[in-house]
Amino acid sequence: MSTEKFRLDKYADFPKWYHTILKEAKIVDIRYPVKGMNVWMPYGLKALRLIQRKMIELLESTGHEEAYFPTMIPESVFAKEREFLEGFGGETFVVEGTMTRKFGEKLYVRPTSETVMYYMWNLWIKGRKDLPLKMYQVVNVFRYETKMTHPILRVREIMGFIEAHTAHATAEEAEQQFREAVKIYKEFFNDLLIPYFIVKTPEWDTFAGAEYNYDFITVLPDGKGLELGSVINLGQRFAKAFDIKFMDSDGTFKYVYQTCYGISERSLGAVISIHGDERGLFFPPKYAPIQVVIIPIMKKEEKEILAYAGKVAEYLTQNGIRVKMDDDEEHTPGWKYYFWEMKGVPTRLEIGRREVAGKTVTIARRDKRQKIQVKLDELLDKLREAWTSIEEEMYRRALQHLEKMVHFLTDDNLDEIAEKKGLIIAPWDGTKETAEELEEITGKGLLGEIIESPFKLPELKKNKICPEPKMYALLGNTY
Repeated sequence: MSTEKFRLDKYADFPKWYHTILKEAKIVDIRYPVKGMNVWMPYGLKALRLIQRKMIELLESTGHEEAYFPTMIPESVFAKEREFLEGFGGETFVVEGTMTRKFGEKLYVRPTSETVMYYMWNLWIKGRKDLPLKMYQVVNVFRYETKMTHPILRVREIMGFIEAHTAHATAEEAEQQFREAVKIYKEFFNDLLIPYFIVKTPEWDTFAGAEYNYDFITVLPDGKGLELGSVINLGQRFAKAFDIKFMDSDGTFKYVYQTCYGISERSLGAVISIHGDERGLFFPPKYAPIQVVIIPIMKKEEKEILAYAGKVAEYLTQNGIRVKMDDDEEHTPGWKYYFWEMKGVPTRLEIGRREVAGKTVTIARRDKRQKIQVKLDELLDKLREAWTSIEEEMYRRALQHLEKMVHFLTDDNLDEIAEKKGLIIAPWDGTKETAEELEEITGKGLLGEIIESPFKLPELKKNKICPEPKMYALLGNTY
């Protein structure tokens, strides 16, 4: 296998870069004969599971409990919330029967789980003692996406959906939960070293059946925005639709207030797209399926080098580090360097005669052309120091990428702003009329009001389009 094929510029041709990496690094195989439903290969699935584990830890540490609800939703249940039905109707797969029998009622294949969960919550929630209710599940969801599908980024079978749902006695408690969810997501994406905007979506583009929602948005090398996850305040709409009431301490029955939030394998897609480079993948050390690859540099007869490398691998494994020793005799050390760089391994250990003699190892970083030789008893500390430094460098590069792909709308660039690749930040008065004008000028959709930015925004100033701005809007074409 030639390593030259990995020398691709993701900014010059992102689709080619992205599909080549998914194939050569064995993340997913898109050859399954149902469009938008991909096969996950072990290396890619390992990376996804490591990322999922972090989100599950965050949910569990804040009092969320895991549950599971069925995939099939009766039409009568799904239709209880009209706006929700209309919002997902065009994307939802329907099961009408078996090969030999037609059902009396259509079954909808879960596009998201509000309806199936809240049907059961009506049976479970009776009094204040049952609140707050905080649940999550890790499930497959299915949506017939009308846009072009892209592996991991936009699919018809979302296989890594972690959705949380909560119910509360008061609007204030639900709002407090909303803020906790935003905090959870911020910690999660910060840990993935992905810079993002938090936007409040406009009223006309809010999640079906919701009061309002916040979206976490980043940008990929082709300039398209990527919605990483949403946090949604559902208010009492679903509670009223599903008659979810509790008896309060004053003896009266009241509807609950609800929130929900979810992420998918898009998180991994963002990691691949943003951190990868012309040499291939680049996983943050915490989430790399292989954190350290060991390359013995030896002749066939130098068995002592292989034995020493094996002891180093065993030592690291015993200390909880994910290690691969590449003792393949078919390829040269140089070929292996390029191969494991393409696979995104953040650190490499080189072991030859010099290292065996001095009881040392040589550490090479994925992000810099530098190597350091360390004593074996210093290896763990030096690896962790390297990983901390790598994380800092990865976030710096990711932020630099985002700043490169974001442009500000001003009076001076009105005529050429539509030609810019990336996201647009523009002064906005919050009205739909101005939003439509901004969309027409930029050629991009309005994603929402910027609530939080990864970099300091300039002072808000009026322009020809918006003489009385109240906020900044984020615009972009999205996956």
